[in-house]
Amino acid sequence: MSKKLVIVESPSKSKTIEQYLGKEYKVLSSKGHIRDLAISGPGGLGIDVTNHFKPTYEVLPEKKALIKELNQALKTSTEVFLATDPDREGEAISWHLLETLNVGHKPVKRVIFNEITKDAITEAFENPKDIDLALVESQETRRILDRIIGFKLSKLLQNKIKSKSAGRVQSAALKLLTDREKEINAFIEEEYYDISVSFAGFTAKLFKYMGHTPKLPDLKLTDEILSSLQEEYLIASVEKKEKSTFSRLPFITSTLQQEASTKYGLSSTKTMQVAQKLYEGIQIGDESVGLITYMRTDSTRLSQTFMQHATEYVLHTYGKEYLGHARKNIYKGKIQDAHEAIRPTSCSRTPESIKRYLSKDEFRIYSMIYSRAIAFFMKPSINEITTVLIENNLSLFKVSASKPVFDGYLKLYGSFEVKEEEEEDEKTSLPPLKENQILMAETVNKKQMFTMPPSRYSEAKLIKEMEDLGIGRPSTYAQTIQLLKTRKYVAYTEKKFHPTEQGIMTIHKLDEFFNEFISSNYSKDMENVLDEVAAGSLQGETILQEFYDYFIPLYEHATKHMEKEQPKQTGEVCPKCGSTMVHRHGKFGDFEACSNFPKCKYIKPSENAPAKPVDTGVLCPVCQKGTLIERIAKKGKNAGSKFYGCSNYPSCKHISPLKPTGRKCPVCGKDLVLNEQNDVQCLDSLHCDYKETNESA
Repeated sequence: MSKKLVIVESPSKSKTIEQYLGKEYKVLSSKGHIRDLAISGPGGLGIDVTNHFKPTYEVLPEKKALIKELNQALKTSTEVFLATDPDREGEAISWHLLETLNVGHKPVKRVIFNEITKDAITEAFENPKDIDLALVESQETRRILDRIIGFKLSKLLQNKIKSKSAGRVQSAALKLLTDREKEINAFIEEEYYDISVSFAGFTAKLFKYMGHTPKLPDLKLTDEILSSLQEEYLIASVEKKEKSTFSRLPFITSTLQQEASTKYGLSSTKTMQVAQKLYEGIQIGDESVGLITYMRTDSTRLSQTFMQHATEYVLHTYGKEYLGHARKNIYKGKIQDAHEAIRPTSCSRTPESIKRYLSKDEFRIYSMIYSRAIAFFMKPSINEITTVLIENNLSLFKVSASKPVFDGYLKLYGSFEVKEEEEEDEKTSLPPLKENQILMAETVNKKQMFTMPPSRYSEAKLIKEMEDLGIGRPSTYAQTIQLLKTRKYVAYTEKKFHPTEQGIMTIHKLDEFFNEFISSNYSKDMENVLDEVAAGSLQGETILQEFYDYFIPLYEHATKHMEKEQPKQTGEVCPKCGSTMVHRHGKFGDFEACSNFPKCKYIKPSENAPAKPVDTGVLCPVCQKGTLIERIAKKGKNAGSKFYGCSNYPSCKHISPLKPTGRKCPVCGKDLVLNEQNDVQCLDSLHCDYKETNESA
């Protein structure tokens, strides 16, 4: 029976969509990309740079069977709907499907939806579009650009300093981390002092001295201020004012990753995996339901329908006093992400109502997304801020307290609110104080302090910095960070990034020869240029030609002049040829080897290397060819214990039932062993009759 064929990216998504569309549709998955740039041609780029940068694409080996399956389904299909993800990459995947599959003359349409719900799916299929070729060109331009930079720089660094890879986005992110490390290493600690005065019920800190904000760099000035203080302190002013704090904008990709990292310690990769599942569909009772909108976005826009539903939900659930006035719905998205912020697909589907269907992390992420989106429509929280200034001679002290007046949006989002690390907890109350009141100090305190170096980046801070500087796109942050870890350019310890020696050396070389291409400014400018390509106001080929003409001379210069990193000497000489021994790094870790490789292939045995098997010299009783070897079991319940096996393994797989005792035979000197009756006998029982029976013992 003929059906309308729908192709999506994710298999788990296909089940959800098929149940909404009905029996006349068949939904299959491409499982992501089906083809990529080839690794053939000059430099293995898969790009003909002399022919308008024409790319050569190849079907991914693991997708060949899938292509056959899709083509088979096409034979009985009347129409084709390409329903890949609603971003540049999704648009490109749809185009690759159209170019690769045997579509023939069947009508092909592109459908786009930001949430997997029945209403959204129905509306998308009622309003199909054509593939946006400008978006495809933008994505293809990005892919070609990054292929040239990545392949060229990676090959160069592999040859010169054994670094595994480099790239426009990953190297710019790594540079942030190494630059911060330089700041930390160059930091010089400075001493300073802090003065505070304790009164009954509170403590005030020195705010000004002689009308200026004091800097107390040494003990001398600190003691001068302390000696100038008199016994009586005068309250100069008591000021009370209300401070309103508005709810934050709904989540975009980067802010979701930041908050999940700060609040729950989840990596960006884990956060996106969980969000992907929430978007594609969770089994709720008898149906699979998409719980959130598309999670790769840098747009804070919300649909009018959702805004209306959210307003009604707040009014019904919390009352008129919590419903906020209409706030300007800020849209700061890019062309490629002209869809919504991350929000729940239904206001009535509260986190608690579906908690039993969700894993721990799914519940956490969904609760954050749900609460932040709904809280956007609630009134601000209000705090009463009391500020007290206290005079003493030439010194002015200050103390503040913050008292909640109205919880506002915090009634919903309060448990998720994350304060910045540098924020200090304010006092919630002060004793009754009034102007011109005289106070007597209980204690006057001076505290020696030291300036602190800049802190290393946490994952949340790195993502925020990348977003602020325009390095890459939100959808690439998790992948970029994971790549830096995989390449061992960074270590992530105590929730902070520490650049490794290899990472620092990589950036040092790139900085020397390709400074412009790994800067945050270049990455940001390129993203803006790609947006113009997506808008149809720039041609991708023009961008690529300008880039190539500037980049290649730099690459050729670096190839010629970048010094090759020599392996470090160990201070020992090779016992075979007398050459120096050096440290090397291989597939299975670090090792020490002869510098005269490949003429001399000596490798120093590792201290942790397993001991060589001991040959007992006893003929194998089964094959009569090999000898019994004393080995150590590596697996199973007997792991670590000794046993005897034939040296002729795998031709002979005999394992002796005899167990070593650690003693030697007093007659022939071979091993004494325990047999199956627990009698002690000589291992070489074919030639030696020595035995210790339980009876003789």
